Amino acid sequence: MAKIPVAILGATGAVGQRLVSILFNHPWFEPVALCASERSAGKPYGQATRWILPDPMPVRAAAMRVRGCAPFPDPAIVFSALDAEAAMDIEEDWAKRGRLVVSNARCHRMRDDVPLVVPELNADHLRLALRQPYPDGGAIVTNPNCSTIGLVLALKPLDDAFGLESVNVVTLQAASGAGYPGVPFMDLIDNALPYIHGEEEKLEAEPLKILGRLSADGSRVENASFGVSAACHRVAVTDGHLEAVSVAFKRPADKSAIMRAWLDAPVDTDGLDLPSAPKHPVVYADGLDRPQPRFDKAAGNGMSATMGRLRPCPILGWKFELLSHNTIRGAAGGTVLLAELCVAKGLVRGFSPAGIAERAPCGEPRREPEPALA
Repeated sequence: MAKIPVAILGATGAVGQRLVSILFNHPWFEPVALCASERSAGKPYGQATRWILPDPMPVRAAAMRVRGCAPFPDPAIVFSALDAEAAMDIEEDWAKRGRLVVSNARCHRMRDDVPLVVPELNADHLRLALRQPYPDGGAIVTNPNCSTIGLVLALKPLDDAFGLESVNVVTLQAASGAGYPGVPFMDLIDNALPYIHGEEEKLEAEPLKILGRLSADGSRVENASFGVSAACHRVAVTDGHLEAVSVAFKRPADKSAIMRAWLDAPVDTDGLDLPSAPKHPVVYADGLDRPQPRFDKAAGNGMSATMGRLRPCPILGWKFELLSHNTIRGAAGGTVLLAELCVAKGLVRGFSPAGIAERAPCGEPRREPEPALA
């Protein structure tokens, strides 16, 4: 299978570096451009980037010259790790050029015609992309907030099995979620911050769109009806968001039924052979002191959410802890998995995992039958 050419916007930042680390070793995707601000453009990536990951920078990436973020014809898919203010216009510019933009930014997530997707849970929402106004197959699809992803991986099986009435979630979020250099040392060490700008609003709104249903005409998502109350905190942990969750159900549940719902639930990625899809999106860690970032953030190569401490709640009914890796599952890895799903569902014209058709010359429309979003 010939690889799909991709570009990374915001390649020098924390999430961009994760994308570089993943995509330069990916079986489907071939990075052809690393893009960043104009002050970095023209420099070799190795010179323009202060590499902060424990794994070494890919040699090929280090030698590539950084480009600006304005559209150019080479890539079929554009991965966006830009901050929201920069992403708003730049992502639309790429979509207007007929490119699929897979975004980790928040700016388009709640648009009626933009899918907000966790591939295992709501792949059918990709149909929204077909209603976007961009030419030649251009589209924007989005990855949720880093805390939202772990939460909805836990909630979807429970909602399907028992019906959710209300959710209360308290997060302890890793420092890496603030990017690099992030929160000043003196603010975080020997301390915890009980406020993260915009985080509670996202955690209260995004799950309702993700777990909602497409309207009858397929033009928008009808949000789920349960309520979410969130309180978000920044703590002195490098990676791994821990969440304490309490839930109220519409129908009776016991511990064994909840466990079965988590561990046996079908997922939308079954049978698609997506390279980044974890075998088990939800795992359970036994023990009164699990999950912990130190021991559980790497579950499923960082792509699984780990549940633990399931027990009765005297107020809502049931409560548990969950942990997910915020820069892998919650950002770069989740974005790559979403791009894989888009390929499998036919949203990347001229390419399929079964064997890529001939690609039209750069800059020309890529023509093939309409995608079959089964």
